[in-house]
Amino acid sequence: MDTIYVLRGRIQEVYARHTKIIDKAGQFILAVVVFTLINHNVGFMDAFDSPVVALALAVICAFLPLLVTVLVATALVLAHMFSASLGALLVTAAVFLILYIFYLRLTPKMALLVLLTPIAFFLKIPYVIPIACGLVLSPVSMVAVACGTIVFYMLEYVRENASSLEGSADLLTQATTYLKQVFQDKELWIVIVAFIICCFVVYTLRRQAMDHAWKIAIVAGAVANIIVIAVGDIAFGVHTSYGALIGGSIAAIAVGLILELFFFTVDYARSENLQYEDDEYYYYVKAVPKISVSTPEKTVKRINERQETEIIDAEEVRKKARKRRDMKDVDKMLLTQSMEKDFGMKK
Repeated sequence: MDTIYVLRGRIQEVYARHTKIIDKAGQFILAVVVFTLINHNVGFMDAFDSPVVALALAVICAFLPLLVTVLVATALVLAHMFSASLGALLVTAAVFLILYIFYLRLTPKMALLVLLTPIAFFLKIPYVIPIACGLVLSPVSMVAVACGTIVFYMLEYVRENASSLEGSADLLTQATTYLKQVFQDKELWIVIVAFIICCFVVYTLRRQAMDHAWKIAIVAGAVANIIVIAVGDIAFGVHTSYGALIGGSIAAIAVGLILELFFFTVDYARSENLQYEDDEYYYYVKAVPKISVSTPEKTVKRINERQETEIIDAEEVRKKARKRRDMKDVDKMLLTQSMEKDFGMKK
């Protein structure tokens, strides 16, 4: 485990040193993925259905706030809807307007969730989102998640029924069919309810004072997701792939454990229960120390260049040594004569 904690510390140090660069790179990659998925799934307008367009838009969005990426993705979806059906365009624009009114009113700073939720659905791991929100955010984040979920189901409907939308000449018929098929989809509401319940379960349990609260919350949230979706499927006759449900829940547990490693790493073996009081209250406090592992410093040894050796004649060295000895003998004789003269020691 120490190796994992050391790796975590190094990742945090790298992020702290290059925060702006990493954030902008991540925003660029996120924008590329979002625009590419939109073009791949509802790419009805040939002018925008190009990797070059996705890259160009991603470069522009990387230098702007994340909310701009959401707005550009919305405009891209509307452009494709216009190419598919005028009725689909009007309904989609109206739904987006209503969603953004709720989104901007309640969770204006959670633009990332609006983008990540459809991506998670396309990658077949949507159950990661409510568990992650319950761990590091609050239940209010479910507003943004619900908006992203509705957007995904709208795109799925248009992708699967594009031919029927184009074939219908009546604008009112197009709009009515579109609204009924999307918002009467039982699977959509089952998933939203499951996500909300999962988020509340995770958020409630991870705030408890019990040992390993985050791990218990992660597993309990995944189980709650599976139970709610399975019960909803049986009750309303919706057919969900249970293999994808279980696989996505396992992926959600893995992501939750990674989040715990970075956001809540504590040592329950050294936890303490404290009690103290003031004039009005008794306080019972459980203190759990954080795990901190110092990152080992790398020592680099520098090897100096080899010094050139000076070649000296041996006979010359001997002559210098004899000369030094002779000078020492003369100094001794002079010192002895001076002392005899000063102290009257000479007979």
